Amino acid sequence: MDHPEFLTVNGIPYHVERLLGKGKGGYSYLVTAPEGRRCTLKQIHHEPCDYYQFGDKLSSELRDYERLCAVGVPLPELYAVDHAQERLLKEYIEGDTIYHLVLRDRMNPRYTEQMRALCRTLYAAGLNIDYFPTNFIPRDGTLVYVDYECNDYMEQWDFEHWGVKYWSRTEEFLAYAKEHDHDVSPALP
Repeated sequence: MDHPEFLTVNGIPYHVERLLGKGKGGYSYLVTAPEGRRCTLKQIHHEPCDYYQFGDKLSSELRDYERLCAVGVPLPELYAVDHAQERLLKEYIEGDTIYHLVLRDRMNPRYTEQMRALCRTLYAAGLNIDYFPTNFIPRDGTLVYVDYECNDYMEQWDFEHWGVKYWSRTEEFLAYAKEHDHDVSPALP
């Protein structure tokens, strides 16, 4: 088993089904609550990241969640915070990420247009989010940003100058997929 069987949040045990992903700030797991509800549990980690500097990661996540809620970014609901263990319990958003849709050559162009519309709101608020496509899952036709990270706006890291490079089968996207051993051959109809 490559993950713990249970993780607790504020003393309540959650059964770990699987690792959803690892980001620069933490590991996200699909967990089941005692009453059967599926959730995402994010465990903050303190592994080094050569391209990003952190302060207090948990406080940053909570501050960013509030900032993004205030401007209306579709996000998973935050259910609980375990400060002592640096864990967040969030709503689980089921479905394929934009990354997986692009990987299988099944990306719907309207998601890119939704992102551009969301960017107008973000930029007006002086914010950028992490536009990498693993952070977005369409739910009922609307993109949900499943991370809470946001930063002050910088043009070099906005969607048009950085993120969009990974929202279609570009050279950058294909190089990333190959580096991470993901099959880049389009899915058959």
